[in-house]
Amino acid sequence: MSKVRIYTLARDLGVDNNKMLEILDGLGVSYKSVSSTIEEDTVELIKQILEEEAGNAAASAPDTTPAPASAPQSPAPLAQAEAQSAPAPASQSAPTATVEREPEVAPTPATPELPHRAPVVTIMGHVDHGKTSLLDYIRKTKVAAKEAGGITQHVGAFEARTSKGKVVFIDTPGHEAFTTIRARGANVADIAIIVIAADDSLMPQTREAIAHAQAAKVPMIVAINKIDLPQADPERVKTDLTQLNLVPEEYGGDLIVVPVSARTGEGVEDLLEYISLTAELEDLRADPKGEFGGVVIESRVDRQAGVLATVMVQQGTLHVGDFLVVGEGYGKIKAMTDSNGGRIKDAGPSTPVQILGFSEAPASGEKVSSAKNEHAARELIAQRVSDRRDAEAARTQRRRTLEEMMGPLGETRTVNLILRADTQGSLEAIQGILAKKETEDVKLNVLLSGIGSPTEGDVLLASTADATILCFSVTASGGVKKVADTKGIEIKSFRIIYELIDEVDRLIKGNLDPVFEERYLGRAEVRMVIRHPKSGNIAGSYVTDGLLRRNARAKVTRGRQVVYEGTIVGLKRFKDDVREVQTGYECGINLDWNDVMEGDIIEASEMVEVTQA
Repeated sequence: MSKVRIYTLARDLGVDNNKMLEILDGLGVSYKSVSSTIEEDTVELIKQILEEEAGNAAASAPDTTPAPASAPQSPAPLAQAEAQSAPAPASQSAPTATVEREPEVAPTPATPELPHRAPVVTIMGHVDHGKTSLLDYIRKTKVAAKEAGGITQHVGAFEARTSKGKVVFIDTPGHEAFTTIRARGANVADIAIIVIAADDSLMPQTREAIAHAQAAKVPMIVAINKIDLPQADPERVKTDLTQLNLVPEEYGGDLIVVPVSARTGEGVEDLLEYISLTAELEDLRADPKGEFGGVVIESRVDRQAGVLATVMVQQGTLHVGDFLVVGEGYGKIKAMTDSNGGRIKDAGPSTPVQILGFSEAPASGEKVSSAKNEHAARELIAQRVSDRRDAEAARTQRRRTLEEMMGPLGETRTVNLILRADTQGSLEAIQGILAKKETEDVKLNVLLSGIGSPTEGDVLLASTADATILCFSVTASGGVKKVADTKGIEIKSFRIIYELIDEVDRLIKGNLDPVFEERYLGRAEVRMVIRHPKSGNIAGSYVTDGLLRRNARAKVTRGRQVVYEGTIVGLKRFKDDVREVQTGYECGINLDWNDVMEGDIIEASEMVEVTQA
C-alpha cells in the first residue's frame, strides 16, 4: 500500500499543516513531524472529514440571495416584517417591505497575532564536506542577480526566495562563528543545517557541529551532500547518525535527512521545502512595529568607508538615521545596505543589513538596541557601565551560596562534560563507565567526545554550556590553556583512567545535596561553675563518657529538661586550650551561656556528612 507525506497531502488538499496535524491527532494517528508518511486509508478518512466540514460550513451559511421583486411574499415573512418594522400606510406596496435582522452583538476584538517572519538558517559541518558550495548554489539560484553597489561586497548573510517564502542564510559557515554569537547571550539562528559528505560520513568536526547545535537547542536538518559521486553511500551516513542518538525519519526517528548535491542542485529544492516546513512548525513571529532588537553577525573596517557592521534584525524595524547602542558604545546609521548590495532606508525582522555609522567595530554576537536620540543613547550606555561595575563589585565580595554551587534544590542536576582521549578504544571505555555513573539526581551529559587534544572550539562550547573538559592521555596546547584560563574553563588531564573516573565522581558529588546526620561524641557532668571576668561562666566538668571536642554541638540537660542547645566555644585543661578531652579527665567548658549550674549534664555531638551510594 502506497504512503504519502503529511505536508504533501496538506498542500494537495489546500489545508494548513497545523490543521492537518489536528485531524491526525483526532484520529489517533501517530507521527513524528509533518514530513512523516501516512497510509492510503488514513488519507481517505482525512478527505471525508474535510468534505463533511466543507458541507457543514455550506449548510450553515446564511442565504443572502435577494428574492425577485415580482415574487409574492409568504404570509409568515410578511407578518414578521410588519411586526419588526414601523407601521406603514395601507396604500404602501407590500412587496417593497424588507425583513429586518436582529442586531448582532459585535464580537470582542481578539488580540492581533504577530506576523510571521522568515527563518534564519546557519550551515555547519566538517571541512570539505561542501558547506560553502551549498551556500553558493543556493545564492546563485535563489537570489536575484544584482550588481553589488555602494560600500560593500560582502554582507555576511543573504536572503533566498523560495516557493514557500523568504529564507535567510547566515553566510559564515562553521560552528565556531555560530557558538561565538551564542557565547554573548544571543541566538541568531532558528535552524541548523548539518552538512555531511555522502562519501565521508561522520567526521570529528561533524560531531562538534552537532554538539554545538544541540547545545543551542535549535532544530537540526541533516543534508547529505555529494550524492552525485560514484562512491557516495547515504545509507551509511544515516546508520552512523544513529550512533549519536540521531535517528532519521526513515528509521522511525524525528531527524530530517535530505540527500543533496551542491554541484548539480539535486535535492536542494527539497531541502528548502523542509526548512520552510520546520519554520512553520516553529511558528516564528516578530513584531515589525515593536521595539527594535538585533544581533551583530560580523563587523570589519573598510579602508574607504570605515567601520561596517552586519546586523540581523530580530524584531522591530530599523531606519536610516536611528541611533543604535551596542555594548558600551553607540552609533548613528548613516547608510544601510541589503544582502544584494543595494541601499535601503528601512529593514524589518529577519533582515540582514550592513550598517555604516559605528566608530568602533562591534564584536560578533553583541546585542543591538535602539535609542530615540544621542542623549538617550549616552544615558543607556552610562547605565550599562554603572550596572557592570556594580556587578563586578558584588561578584568580588559575594560568597557563593549553597544554591549557587549546587543549583536549584529539588531538581535533577546535569553535569556537562567534553571528553578527549588518545584512542577510540579509550574513549569508548570511558563512556561505558560513565554510563553506569548516572543517578536519579544527577545526569551526565557528554556534549562532545573525540580523539586528540582539546581545541579552542571545545573551550568555546564548554564556556557556553558550562561544561568541564576531561582529557585522557592527551594534553591541551599552551594556546588552548590560555583561552581556557581567560574564559574560566577547567581542562583536566589524566594518565590513569580511574583518576578520571574519580574526578567524575567528585563532579557528581558536587551536584548532589549533601546529607548530614548527628553523631554522638560524649557526655560530661558539671561539678563546679567558675566565674571568669572575660569568658563568662565556665563549667568545670568531668567527662564521664566518650569525648568532648571544641566547636562541637552541645546540649545541656537539667534533670529531664533540656535547658540549652548551642556550641562548645572553648575547652581547657588547667590553663591550656585543648581541642578535645577524653573520658576520665576534668576540663573547663565554655558554652557562651552564663546560666550553667552544678549537676548539669553536657552532651556533645557533631554533624557528619553521610556518604551517598
